[in-house]
Amino acid sequence: MTAPSPGPVPGSAPGPTPGPAPAAGLCARLGLGLAAAIGLGILGYFAIAGVAPGLLARPLFAGGTMTLWFPIGWALIAGAVGAAAVYVRRANRAEDALRAAGRGLPALLALLVLAKPAAAATGAGPNLPAIGLFLILVAGTLAITWWAARRTRSAAQFYAGDGQLTALQNGLAIAGDTLSAGAFLGLSGLVFGSGFDGLVYAVGYSVGYPIIALLFADRMRRLGRFTFADVLCYRLGEAPVRSFAIASTLTIVIFYLIAQMVGAGQLIQLLFGLDYVWAEAIVGGLMICYVIFGGMTATSWVQIVKAVLMLFAGIAIALLALGRFGFDFGALLGEAVRLHPKHEAILAPTGFALMPVSALSLAVAQLCGSAGLPHVIMRFFTVPDARTARVSMLWGSVFIGLFFALVFVIGFATIALVRGNPAYLDASGALIGGGNMAAVHLAHAVGGDLMLGFVAAVAFATILAVVAGLTLSGASAISHDLYASLLRRGRPVERTEVLVSRLAVLVLGLLAVGLGIAFRQQNVAYMIALVVGIAASSNFPLLLLAIYWRGLTTAGAVAGGLVGLASAILLTVIGPSVWVKVLGHAAPLFPLDPPTLVTMPLAFLTCVAVSLLDRSRRAAQDRAGFAAQSQRMAGLAPAAAE
Repeated sequence: MTAPSPGPVPGSAPGPTPGPAPAAGLCARLGLGLAAAIGLGILGYFAIAGVAPGLLARPLFAGGTMTLWFPIGWALIAGAVGAAAVYVRRANRAEDALRAAGRGLPALLALLVLAKPAAAATGAGPNLPAIGLFLILVAGTLAITWWAARRTRSAAQFYAGDGQLTALQNGLAIAGDTLSAGAFLGLSGLVFGSGFDGLVYAVGYSVGYPIIALLFADRMRRLGRFTFADVLCYRLGEAPVRSFAIASTLTIVIFYLIAQMVGAGQLIQLLFGLDYVWAEAIVGGLMICYVIFGGMTATSWVQIVKAVLMLFAGIAIALLALGRFGFDFGALLGEAVRLHPKHEAILAPTGFALMPVSALSLAVAQLCGSAGLPHVIMRFFTVPDARTARVSMLWGSVFIGLFFALVFVIGFATIALVRGNPAYLDASGALIGGGNMAAVHLAHAVGGDLMLGFVAAVAFATILAVVAGLTLSGASAISHDLYASLLRRGRPVERTEVLVSRLAVLVLGLLAVGLGIAFRQQNVAYMIALVVGIAASSNFPLLLLAIYWRGLTTAGAVAGGLVGLASAILLTVIGPSVWVKVLGHAAPLFPLDPPTLVTMPLAFLTCVAVSLLDRSRRAAQDRAGFAAQSQRMAGLAPAAAE
């Protein structure tokens, strides 16, 4: 097996056919336009939250408690998913024309056609119902791992599950990668503590995934094979670009692992009454087992099962909570207002007004950062072709948007049904297990021990699935980008490559346990916001420019990526999140939290400036390779693994 070449010889690819090329260009412009519209909407939402939150804090109905913030937030989520559906429909029709199929199925019908099933797999004190359900779920995921291990022999199977997932399956796996501890535990905890501030995060998270569908999914699938470095190296220099990709991927993976491991440790500690250190060891051990033996196949199916269960749990909790108030959301909000110390202030953003520029910075991070997450990018290579990648991203956006819309109900239900119940509070009046456990306590409040057990088991499976995906992406950077592509120059011994990846999984798993212990007091949703800020400042500018700008050169990409990565890490360390909350200093050296509003433009400017000044022989080759790359992205030349 050989790695993708650094780039095609200019002029070697077939020339474009007269008809479909304009359609491909129209699709690209449509995607960029819709992405820009979504971006303006979310930036406006965060800007109002930071500068004039009272503007939308008026009641939706006279005498009611629901403010204008709620329907506008839901509308942004639905609008982003709808924009992705419009693009998928148009792109599918263009591809059908290219293949002379003449069908142009509507998006929803295309989803149903592509979602055919794949081959089925063969083969306080401790809460006993919760533990029982937890053990059943763990046993089921281990059975999936055993089944996957029998099918995982080659590097393609280990990294990408042999590229055989359908659109629906991969869409669920994308949702499984996203609906993590930050989505369920962290956001509910933020709403429990601060009210609507947590829901602003939910809106920001959800709109990032339609952006991926509009700008990247199908194009990256046609250019890459296993990692996002494959996409960049299609026309840029192999060694420098992969070296940067390794550093960037490992940095993002390690920071993201911290958030997931903290949530998992707190959950197991609450469920079993175990010491936090032992809880972290259990999580790390299971995750290492999943990835080492099952690779991407096991990771994907654990994510699929977990996503279905998480969506079911979210819907069930929301309905049960609303049922306590006669399915009157206004009455639920009224009770939450009565019980929360901030009262009516929780119905509109409040914390963002203290740092309005940081609110915009957070919006930019959430809008662009998801597209730079290595474990999300890897999901595009688990499907057979670009069309399936495009449709699967739409499916993922639908599931993710649905769940984040449910957080509007779940978050305020934690206040209405948990905050005033002494059974969930310790002697000091604080929530047992910390703020991250608010949703778990809500499950018990609405469904008793059985629902608590189900939700705890699902939440744990959620974290395990995300941690497994993260670890696999980090291990792939070491084994595929470093060992196979750089050290072995694209001619690796395949068995050794898989062995290197498995050893990397072991090391990353042990590191994740240590970091989870060190950062146990951090809110997991907040930690994930910092991670997407780093991804938005390092990987996102390179991917966007490599795909859409002819002028990007190897020197410009590496310089811009390193500047974005280093500045994001440095300014995060000296900012409020680390300098004050972790290191204990009185005031931050840099005020923005996250620093994306500074670091992402800095990365873009560096990429562009260095590329424009680059007159090297390599730069000329980089620019000349854009024509053949554009043909492949448009489906006018054979894709990397299609």
